[in-house]
Amino acid sequence: MAPGIKSWLKAFRLRTLPLSFSCIAMGSFLAASENKFNGIIFSICLITTLFLQMLSNLANDYGDTVHGADSTARVGPLRTVQSGEISPAAMKNAMVIFGLLALASGISLLYVSFGNLLSANFLLFLLLGLGAIAAAVKYTAGKNPYGYKGLGDFFVFLFFGLVGVCGTYYLYTHQFSPEILLPAGSIGLLCAGVLNVNNMRDRISDAATGKITIAVRLGTRNSKYYHLALVLLAWILILSYSLLHYQSSLQFIYLISAPLFIVHLSKVFQNKEPALLDGQLKTLVLSTLLYCITFGIGLLLP
Repeated sequence: MAPGIKSWLKAFRLRTLPLSFSCIAMGSFLAASENKFNGIIFSICLITTLFLQMLSNLANDYGDTVHGADSTARVGPLRTVQSGEISPAAMKNAMVIFGLLALASGISLLYVSFGNLLSANFLLFLLLGLGAIAAAVKYTAGKNPYGYKGLGDFFVFLFFGLVGVCGTYYLYTHQFSPEILLPAGSIGLLCAGVLNVNNMRDRISDAATGKITIAVRLGTRNSKYYHLALVLLAWILILSYSLLHYQSSLQFIYLISAPLFIVHLSKVFQNKEPALLDGQLKTLVLSTLLYCITFGIGLLLP
């Protein structure tokens, strides 16, 4: 029997989507602050990112089941391939479809932004796009997935932060400023924090199946301090950018999101039952999105 729509919606992990939109929003706000926003580019950016995130989630569902990380010993939500709701073959077909959708959407985005399909900018961003598709799949799927070697945090920081924000900004402006690395790095660190919460939740089962994440390497106590470092450094980077570009106190409106992060960190440090960390995934995702949106509003108000 073919899997139903509920099974596919579960495999898409819709609660992760706001996080992937944060880097697009951040890059778009930065461009808008320079009066270079383009609604068409923004829309296609969101669609492309949606396809990439869904591809990543499908590949993660498939890869972790194949490699044994998704099992009855895992404390997180039951995955669709592991539970039998979706067959491995159907999941692989879906991965191909969403990979092609992401590629087609990405090429249309580059055409709208750059026009010339043979320009250096087009070719460079095409390579970045192909790299993003490969990274989405190779996190847990295929041979030697990098997520099993503790490299997931780095690639999340790279693609959800530096590449996502700076790339989006460049698609609007066709220019790059080193200072953009500050908000880009901030978003990347918070996205890595979301992955770290996930990995802290699954640390015991991951260690048992050979998925050696940073949380597995550091252990429970040090993983919490690593998480604190990710969040604090993210705030240091964004505050540094605001101070460098200070025009009005309204730019700091994003400070209204700070209590959410404080409460989140408190609950992470107080946690003694890994399964209860699952709720903190959603908390950090939504806090990051609010942080990003209010930062952007602050950029546009002065």
